[in-house]
Amino acid sequence: MKLYVVPTPVGNLEDMTFRAIRVLKEVDLILAEDTRTSGFLLKHFEIKTPMQSHHKFNEHKTVENVVQRIKNGQTVALISDAGTPAISDPGFLVVRECIENGIDIECLPGATAFVPALVTSGLPNDRFSFEGFLPQKKGRQTKMNDLATEKRTMIFYESPFRLVKTLTQLGEVFGKDRNASVSREISKFFEETKRGTLHELMEYFTANNPKGEIVLIVAGFEY
Repeated sequence: MKLYVVPTPVGNLEDMTFRAIRVLKEVDLILAEDTRTSGFLLKHFEIKTPMQSHHKFNEHKTVENVVQRIKNGQTVALISDAGTPAISDPGFLVVRECIENGIDIECLPGATAFVPALVTSGLPNDRFSFEGFLPQKKGRQTKMNDLATEKRTMIFYESPFRLVKTLTQLGEVFGKDRNASVSREISKFFEETKRGTLHELMEYFTANNPKGEIVLIVAGFEY
């Protein structure tokens, strides 16, 4: 009886590890953020393990049932649509509940979008702050103000539809000459990393409509 946290590719299916495939084939149940999306992945690797929906809208309700199934002797794997579960994705609640119930947890190493984005940004990566998604409305300005003097390199996830707005607002708070990097479609055919100041990136993506998943890396504050 154990919970496996299993990363899945953020782009190229070849990024799936042999161990991840084996675990997903051996467990009794797979918790999937979106069973339709994960269905393509499982079909590609000929994984026939039953799936159950587990996403941010229902995880509060499903956690108790999952814990009980593991206590009854089942092994369960948790996956998200892409990357490592619980990193700006569902997963934290079920992990915490398993810990509180004395259930063993094993997290496999694997794909996480921000790591390649951070490395290819060329910005200092000896110390960094992972911020995930900024608040969309309430608390957004306060969060940006709080981060204005953060000395570590900062990592943000962003929607392509809000990227220009975020670059503009960060430029207003951090200063338009703050260096940054935008990576999109990581590990996919149209992967792109664009580097420059916040203002330069804002201008570029205003003229070139961004598509795909976005990771924004912003240099830390320098006195």
